Amino acid sequence: MKFFLFHLMPYADLDLSAPDKYNSSWVTLPNSYYDPKKGHLLYNRYLDELELGDELGFDGVCVNEHHANAYGMMPQPGVLAGALARRTKNVKIALLGRALPLVNNPITIAEEFAILDNITGGRFIAGFVRGIGAEYFSWNANPAFSHERFMEAHDLIIQAWTRTGPFAFEGKHFNFDYVNLWPRPYQDPHPPIWIPSQGSTETIEWASHPDRRYTYLQTFSPLSALQKYMKQYKDSAESYGWEAGPANLGWATPIYVGETDEIAYREAKPHIENFYQKFLKMPLEMLLPPGYLSLKSMQGVMAAKQQVAVGARDIDAVMASGMFLCGSPKTIRDQLKRHQQEIGFGQVLSMLQFGTLPADLTRKNIELYAREVIAPLRAEEQAARAAAE
Repeated sequence: MKFFLFHLMPYADLDLSAPDKYNSSWVTLPNSYYDPKKGHLLYNRYLDELELGDELGFDGVCVNEHHANAYGMMPQPGVLAGALARRTKNVKIALLGRALPLVNNPITIAEEFAILDNITGGRFIAGFVRGIGAEYFSWNANPAFSHERFMEAHDLIIQAWTRTGPFAFEGKHFNFDYVNLWPRPYQDPHPPIWIPSQGSTETIEWASHPDRRYTYLQTFSPLSALQKYMKQYKDSAESYGWEAGPANLGWATPIYVGETDEIAYREAKPHIENFYQKFLKMPLEMLLPPGYLSLKSMQGVMAAKQQVAVGARDIDAVMASGMFLCGSPKTIRDQLKRHQQEIGFGQVLSMLQFGTLPADLTRKNIELYAREVIAPLRAEEQAARAAAE
């Protein structure tokens, strides 16, 4: 397993009564609830936490893109990735990801990612997403064109990275007379590409195509959904004639480690409940607007995501469903090993700060996880490899 420190950078100082007044922490929550002085402190604190991941030996750190919400303050994640590119020395930096259908000029993303790849000397991982439904409200974008704009923007970016320019690109949504990328990516032919998704059938089949074989990431889902979509990816790969391995599959989930199960539960409880009940709060029609998914995908994703959007979200419910791992180092190690053996993912994107979790508990969580979960699991894997040789 590879271990990534995944951060949402939420507005942790949110007035927790606000989502109840406006029925959502996304799109319609007035930005009068945002205090720039507190934001200044939070951004720098969060960057410190990600840099700590580099010091403690994580394989990578992750940022991502969301708009107009208290859940994640990274509407332009390249800014944060750029800050990390100079301050970290060893970790890979995964930008998970830019919402391709929302932009009118995908070349800007090709340029941004190529710069990050050059600064880091190839420590960069490119993430491409369609953006969740709420982003289409914030950007006044038509979700019915989401899939086709995503595919076309992806093709344009890949060509910009790999073809000698200048050349023309003609599509339905994007047209350029001169595509001539400066700088070119550092990695040849381009940075590795990861695809976070909610479980869209079309996305899984597209990512697993042998022309791409992109790493597929499942985010904030019950274990039953995780297993379903991981299997769907592996089955799709098999139908194309190749075998997907652990490196092709990733799981993003919040985790909290305490000295004992009881301490972990007590310390995490108010903050994980704030995360699911307040920061993730939105109407289901905002999460999955008409046209965003095909009927087949909509039925599957709604079944998997319903409890995230509208269901029971106290700590016991999210732990029981597998949407939150919480416990002592041994408990977390055992859970990760068991789930990995049963499901087969190889990339673990651990969200070790969530909702209102304060700086002292976040640092404690990161340090315990690195030293008492990651290090022993790596030692076990190394011993197993040595025994097999």
